[in-house]
Amino acid sequence: MASIAHFSGQRDNRAYNPPMDYQLVIKFWRKSLEDDNFLPAIEGELQEALGTSAALDGHDVHAREINLFVVTPDPKHSFRRLKDVLESRGITQGVSAAYRLVGGARFTSIWPLRTTRKFRIP
Repeated sequence: MASIAHFSGQRDNRAYNPPMDYQLVIKFWRKSLEDDNFLPAIEGELQEALGTSAALDGHDVHAREINLFVVTPDPKHSFRRLKDVLESRGITQGVSAAYRLVGGARFTSIWPLRTTRKFRIP
């Protein structure tokens, strides 16, 4: 006789936390920015837009670019949320974005939509 599992009807109230498998990188080309200090000024607003679905993982500054790092289970969804903040502040020109597996080397570009060059970080 086959065993039948008993369902108690009780819910497991633990929150589901999907693994943060991806690193989203948003690149700001410095020549398109009026001020290099814009990113620290809006980091709180960016994290608020992400909520608990993703986490800001810092940024780095180079001669030609500033890169913002986000660890996320869903890079496209996270980018859409961040893009709303950037659009509201008029910071969409000179921006590109791509993601990779955490620790990976190969990026998948997601912005701009018609990108023709490979995405790289220094």
